[in-house]
Amino acid sequence: MTIQVSPSPIPNSDAVSLTSMLDKDVYLTGLLEQVIATKTEGWLQELRDRAANWVRHSTIPTTREEEWRFTDLSSLRQVQFQIKAQSILTDISALIPEAANSRLVFVNGVYAPELSAVADLPDGVLVSNLAGLSESDQERVRQYLAQAEGAQEVFTALNTAGITDVAVVWVAKNVVVETPIHLLFISDAGEIPTISQPRCLVVAQMGSSVTLVEEYTNRQDAKEVYLTNAVTEIWVGENAQVSHTRVEQEGVEAFHIGKTAIAQSRDSRYTCHAITLGAKLSRHNLEILQTGEQTETHLNGLTMISGKQLADTHSAIALNYPHGTSKQLHKCIVGDRAHAVFNGKVFVPKPAQLTDAAQLNRNLLLSSKARVDTKPQLEITADNVKCAHGATVSQLEDDEIFYLQSRGIDENDARNLLINAFAAEVINKIPVPSLQEILLNTVNSLKSLSND
Repeated sequence: MTIQVSPSPIPNSDAVSLTSMLDKDVYLTGLLEQVIATKTEGWLQELRDRAANWVRHSTIPTTREEEWRFTDLSSLRQVQFQIKAQSILTDISALIPEAANSRLVFVNGVYAPELSAVADLPDGVLVSNLAGLSESDQERVRQYLAQAEGAQEVFTALNTAGITDVAVVWVAKNVVVETPIHLLFISDAGEIPTISQPRCLVVAQMGSSVTLVEEYTNRQDAKEVYLTNAVTEIWVGENAQVSHTRVEQEGVEAFHIGKTAIAQSRDSRYTCHAITLGAKLSRHNLEILQTGEQTETHLNGLTMISGKQLADTHSAIALNYPHGTSKQLHKCIVGDRAHAVFNGKVFVPKPAQLTDAAQLNRNLLLSSKARVDTKPQLEITADNVKCAHGATVSQLEDDEIFYLQSRGIDENDARNLLINAFAAEVINKIPVPSLQEILLNTVNSLKSLSND
């Protein structure tokens, strides 16, 4: 991935003649044919066509590429995915009560109005699916959709090529949203492997403030094979504040590829809590582009996997202006034969003087066969900055377990207590109390992680 100072939307077909190119990857072309929607007229179709042309001259990444060398997608290529119509679900229990009246639900990528609830939001706040917007609101959305950095990345372009609907959150100038907004994406695949492509667009205009919860789950906890290819674009206006929690808890046989692209204007504040618990193979690309001075960026991540799961987190922060601050803490708890990957990049070019950036990746291995590959990176050409990065890989300390045993706690409970404390440092930062409780209970239930 290449970070640039200016956004790079899907190139116009007039500028780059892609339609004349032959399909380079038969499997990728097959996925594209599955997700392409019925043709319509207008700007959205033009956007989809340009993205589809880009996909046709791209290939699925392989381990020969540096950005994917620890994440082998060959198991993905062995599955033939299809689009499935929306299933009818009635039980969406264990929801976040704070967002009872500010929730959008999509099932298999299709908007589910009967499960959604949007009421009592302040004036100036728009929470809706794209198809439900007026023409004037769609015109506003047009200025931002698929305009974020990294639009040419293959899975992002595939998502754009198949856009049929979008979860839209729009917060007007100086509006403060007190209640969190919950974007819930449920997969219900069935017997045939399916693909869904959720899309989110969040625009927080100047001086506004909003809390988001973006959740991907399989409510039936089934061993279904499916692919979720999700893209979220967040535009944080001048002096605006966005707190964003992303929870991925897909099924045990699922594939999840997610992209989160954030553009931060001057004096804006963005916080992300990225929680990865599910999926057989998951990849999250988190990319932040600073477009003005004095931004604050806080990234907190927790990956907790076991069995033969693979979870890959790639983050990139481009601090292009002076007085920027970024703090990142990413933790991985890896059990059994699972494999965690973390690659974090912070770019500080010469114009970004007086930048304060810190990055730390801490990893806890609970099995002798668990594996983690970590690569924190700082690329600095500015000469007046305060930057630091580091990574640790460790196991549970015998003396800590012994201390707890000496206080009457058995060995298994002692191990679980230490694991929970390790995870709680990230979970407790989430600003939604009920979600904190849900996630802590989930961590408590994953006792198999501690088995060697």
